[in-house]
Amino acid sequence: MDALSSAGSRPARGRLGAPSSGAQAPAAPWARFSAWLECVCVVTFDLELGQALELVYPSDFRLTDKEKSSICYLSFPDSHSGCLGDTQFSFRIRQCGGQRSPWPANDRHYDSGAPVSLQKESSHYFGYVYFRQVKDNSVKRGYFQKSLVLVSRLPFVRLFQALLGLIAPEYFDKLAPCLEAVCNEIDQWPAPEPGQTLNLPVVGVILQVHVPSRVDKPDCSPLKQCDHENLLPTPLVLSSVHELDLFRCFQPVLTQVQTLWELMLLGEPLVVLAPSPAVSSEMVLALTSCVQPLKFCCDYRPYFTVHDSEFKEFTTRTQAPPNVVLGVTNPFFIKTLQHWPHILRVGEPKLSGGLPKQVKLKKPSRLKTLDTKPGLYTAYTAHLHRDKALLKRLLGGLQKKRPPGALAGLLRAHLLELTQSFVIPLEHYMASLMPLQKSVTPWKAPPQIRPFHQEDFLRSLDHAGPQLTCILKGDWLGLYRRFFKSPHFDGWYRQRRKEMVRKLEALHLEAICEANIESWLKGKSEVEVVDLVLKLREKLVRAQGHQLPVKKETLYRAQLNIEMVIGSLPKDLQAVLCPR
Repeated sequence: MDALSSAGSRPARGRLGAPSSGAQAPAAPWARFSAWLECVCVVTFDLELGQALELVYPSDFRLTDKEKSSICYLSFPDSHSGCLGDTQFSFRIRQCGGQRSPWPANDRHYDSGAPVSLQKESSHYFGYVYFRQVKDNSVKRGYFQKSLVLVSRLPFVRLFQALLGLIAPEYFDKLAPCLEAVCNEIDQWPAPEPGQTLNLPVVGVILQVHVPSRVDKPDCSPLKQCDHENLLPTPLVLSSVHELDLFRCFQPVLTQVQTLWELMLLGEPLVVLAPSPAVSSEMVLALTSCVQPLKFCCDYRPYFTVHDSEFKEFTTRTQAPPNVVLGVTNPFFIKTLQHWPHILRVGEPKLSGGLPKQVKLKKPSRLKTLDTKPGLYTAYTAHLHRDKALLKRLLGGLQKKRPPGALAGLLRAHLLELTQSFVIPLEHYMASLMPLQKSVTPWKAPPQIRPFHQEDFLRSLDHAGPQLTCILKGDWLGLYRRFFKSPHFDGWYRQRRKEMVRKLEALHLEAICEANIESWLKGKSEVEVVDLVLKLREKLVRAQGHQLPVKKETLYRAQLNIEMVIGSLPKDLQAVLCPR
């Protein structure tokens, strides 16, 4: 398909389409660029090949043939969409061949401070697409068709859409030299630091963004307080790097938003059939984001085509449908996926005026292969009663012409409250399984976390359930029982347990650092002393790699203790433990 993305590690910065020669490569070429993006691709339409990869930058970024093929097919709307002019959408593909290099320290640092729902993908790539299709009589097909694609492991859809809006029109006018200049500018950006507000210069514009942190409060707006008087030009401030306008995305499904929230919470298989990749990808991303701050642990594909390498895997009838949310535009999928339990059909978005016609719940048996009408085709019955007051407030806000951002904020706050009301009892019960701090002693292994007993948890709901924070009535017990069988419970439990184990390890390290080690050393054999050194070193390495939540003072004291313990050993053992 192309010869520009040969295997190998990234080269030093050079001219577009060729690795640099002569100059000595820096220790970490493209380190700042790769903190944000994996690569930039240009996909064009070739009369003989169809979609073809015209360019990859950095030129030696390694993509497998399967990844190249997926990027090519997913970077163009299929023939059913009929997208003229400029359009933006996104896709998500499975990374082939596993992780190709050790996880960089910068990525571990970012993930340790970022909300779990915004951590970097370890096994998938996001593709953010700017597609242009315009009439061009100089081309045989009569149309200029080209896509600029940003490939990243960060789920920053708002940031990358804004970035494409600035650089893609420039690129389509000026081509390769412009793209090289943009990539060099991105290579000067500071790394994404959770909790920080960053100024990111590109093509004469400064993008100002706040990188979310896991300690941010949900309703905070850090950018409002940011001083940018001394910045020239005046920054283009993005209110969020990742949040879509939920009200705009969910306009046709507002009456079903609670049912859809339950389906997402339970990780149910869902097909979204939309008129274009833009509507499809935004709907899928909005759906998967509506359970935040929970991490969406299932697979999801904002835009999916029949050419995708996982097409057979997702459409087979020999086993139950996988826990995936698929965004599609080809009506062929209605027939191929009619055995899936939930199919959401949405129409063209309404550009202005009141709410579009709301989709209704319909029985799956009413699905038609051709000309399927908008609706949520499912046999699922929601566990919770619909919040009619919310719909009334949204409709009232629309009639009073309240700003779209205010309506989106109202809807997001409702979904956040719903998710938090569901998760808080789980968090409280999980916290009760943590051993007491006083049970952590320096010279014994950290105590074990008690097991999660589902029935014990369900009994606790009588006095500590969602009814304390949420006015919605319904079968909360039944919802929890189904949640326990979902990938999201497994993902949440594993993550929380891992955090608790790390906390216990950190407390254990602090206990050792505060203990009287000199007193402990008396009467201990050399084997016991060496064992302590090795265990302390292991904990120190984990803590320095941001895998344990400890203070710098504790790290310093741990290092001093290691040196002191080694100093108590004979010279020959000291030489083994501290080789020069």
